[in-house]
Amino acid sequence: MMASSYNAKEEDGHHPGASGPGGAAANSKKPDNTAFKQQRLPAWQPILTAGTVLPAFFVIGLIFIPIGIGLYVTSNNIKEFEIDYTGIDMSSPCFNCSQNFSWNSTTPCKCSLPFSLDQPFESNVFMYYGLSNFYQNHRRYVKSRDDSQLNGDSFSLKSPSKECEPYRESSDKKPIAPCGAIANSMFNDTLVLYYIDPNGTRTEIPLVDKGIAWWTDKHVKFRNPGGSNANLTASFQGTSKPVNWNKPVYELSTDPENNGFINEDFIVWMRTAALPTFRKLYRIIQRKNSMTPTLPQGDYTLEVTYNYPVRSFEGRKRMILSTISWMGGKNPFLGIAYITVGSVCFFLGVVLLIIHHKHGNRSSADIPN
Repeated sequence: MMASSYNAKEEDGHHPGASGPGGAAANSKKPDNTAFKQQRLPAWQPILTAGTVLPAFFVIGLIFIPIGIGLYVTSNNIKEFEIDYTGIDMSSPCFNCSQNFSWNSTTPCKCSLPFSLDQPFESNVFMYYGLSNFYQNHRRYVKSRDDSQLNGDSFSLKSPSKECEPYRESSDKKPIAPCGAIANSMFNDTLVLYYIDPNGTRTEIPLVDKGIAWWTDKHVKFRNPGGSNANLTASFQGTSKPVNWNKPVYELSTDPENNGFINEDFIVWMRTAALPTFRKLYRIIQRKNSMTPTLPQGDYTLEVTYNYPVRSFEGRKRMILSTISWMGGKNPFLGIAYITVGSVCFFLGVVLLIIHHKHGNRSSADIPN
C-alpha cells in the first residue's frame, strides 16, 4: 500500500526532493538550456586519411625549406665583428683597468684595443655593447624602478616607490632620481672608434647617439619633470644621483633633447634583457655616401674609458659592430629552424607515402583476425 502511494506521488510530480528548499537549490544549479551550456554547438572533427595528411606534410616541407634557406642566407650576409675588452688576460690592454677599477674609483681608466676588419662594412653600422653573466631578468631587479618617476611625475620624483629599495633614498635622506637597482647599475663605459689609414693617420669615426631607443620609450614612457622646456637643474633640485653614478641625471648629455630621463643611453639600459648574455645598442655609424663604405677594410683602434667593473659578478664585456637586413641582426637560428621543420615534414611525407603505397590497398579480408 505504501509502495503504490509513493509511486503515485512520483507520477503526480510530487517527489520528496522536488519541492521545498532542497529542490529549489538543486534547480538553481541546473545549467541554462542553451546550445553553449548544454554542449550542443556544431563541431567539426577532421578525419585523418592518407589523402589529407600526405599533401599537408609535403606542402609544409616545400614551403618551409625555401623560406629557411632564404633566412639563413640573409643572416649569413650580415657582417659582424666582435671584440672582448673585459681585460681578463694579462696580455689584454685593459688588464690593468679590470684589476684596479671599482665602483668607488674616482679616476677613470683608459685602454686602447687595436683590431682589423677583413672586409668593408658598406651600409649603416650599428655599434653594440655586450655583457655576459648579468642577470637583468631577476625578479627583484626588474621590479626595482618607479615608472611614474621616469614619466616625469613630480610627486614620484620627491617620493619614489618602495620597490626601489635600497636605492630609494641617499644617505642624507634625499630621494634618488632615477631610483632603483636598474638605474643604479647603468652601463657607463665610453667607447670611441678610430680608423688608422695606411699612412698611420688616426681618424675618429663619428658615432650618432640619437635614434638608438624605441620611439614609444623616448616619447611616451620617459619624460622629464616640468615638461620638455624645463630647466632640468631646477627640476631635479632636492634629489640625489644614484649611488654608482659619477654625475646626476641632468648632466648625462649637453644636448637638451637627450638629457635627463629622456637620455637614450639611459632609456636603452632601462629596457631589461631576458637572458644573462645580451647586447644593447650603443651608437650608429651612418653611411656618408653610396660610393664609399661606412667602415673600410683596414686597421682600427677602440679606445675605452673603463668605468663599468664586471669582475665582481664574473662578467664579460664586448663591443660589437654589425650591419642589419630586412630581418634585423644576425640570427641564423630562425633559418635553421625553418629548414629543420621543413625537412622533417618532407621526410615524414615520403615515409608515410611508401607505407601507404605498400599497405594502403590491402582489403579487409587480408587483415588477420
